[in-house]
Amino acid sequence: MRFTKMHGLANDYIYIDCFIEQIPDAQKGRLARLLSDRHRGIGGDGVVYIRPSKKADCGMDMYNADGSYSAMCGNALRCVAKYFYEKQHPAQTAADSDHSAKMTVESAGKVYELELFMEAGLVHSVRVCMGAPELTASKIPVVSDHAWAVDEPIKIAGTQMKMTCVSIGNPHAVVVYPALDALDMETLGPLFEHHPRFPERTNVEFIEIIDRKTIRMRVWERGSGETLACGSGSCAALVACVLGGLTEDEISVRQNGGELLIFWDRQAKKIYMTGEAVTVFSGEISQAAMEAIEYDALK
Repeated sequence: MRFTKMHGLANDYIYIDCFIEQIPDAQKGRLARLLSDRHRGIGGDGVVYIRPSKKADCGMDMYNADGSYSAMCGNALRCVAKYFYEKQHPAQTAADSDHSAKMTVESAGKVYELELFMEAGLVHSVRVCMGAPELTASKIPVVSDHAWAVDEPIKIAGTQMKMTCVSIGNPHAVVVYPALDALDMETLGPLFEHHPRFPERTNVEFIEIIDRKTIRMRVWERGSGETLACGSGSCAALVACVLGGLTEDEISVRQNGGELLIFWDRQAKKIYMTGEAVTVFSGEISQAAMEAIEYDALK
């Protein structure tokens, strides 16, 4: 089976081209768990299957490192766009060093519009229209006594914290945390993810306000643990900051893997995310190798 390793701000996934490879849906989660293993497999935050779509130029199915399905990943959207566009337009990308193009990608039934920017004949960065944030608590979902869970208290490990919950196609809890370097992510991350107030688990973003146009962020992603960046989480963080009066509508989100530019056009009710997309390498893994990974994991 052929694959391509890509990342957006070091949020790395294994991409499988299902225009070529035939992967049964029932096997996608298991395969993601095996391939994502950083010690026995290829290694990544999960696996993204690039597939045909009747609604868009292409579609994607994303699975976390633990094999669970995820409806959205902003960093993966940018990488899917880069992979698909360069595959479909190799002559055009090679000829045009300063070119932009538009395309669409479907994820979990929703179609996303993307603008691709070229550098040295290849897709360098991508701007994604992430759509409107969902703030209704029951639709995120999060258990709350209020219609919106904004600046809402939650008890974690005996400590009272405040969170703002947002869905960007997947659930997020955003927490302002004054000292990210001292954050015990390995303890707090799982406690948030599996808290009973989140019936479908949650991603959690811990943010530190630098100024009105800049924040720092660390993220724990459900099913993957701490990752170096999160695109949808960056969008959720901006929404929480704006609702709390902490930042402007356009900010830079600094993460351990790099920076994303996030803009909430509140009049149009749309969030835009702009960031890099990077191809690391392509390769091929045999059925025997995948069976060996699974055997080692079960020992």
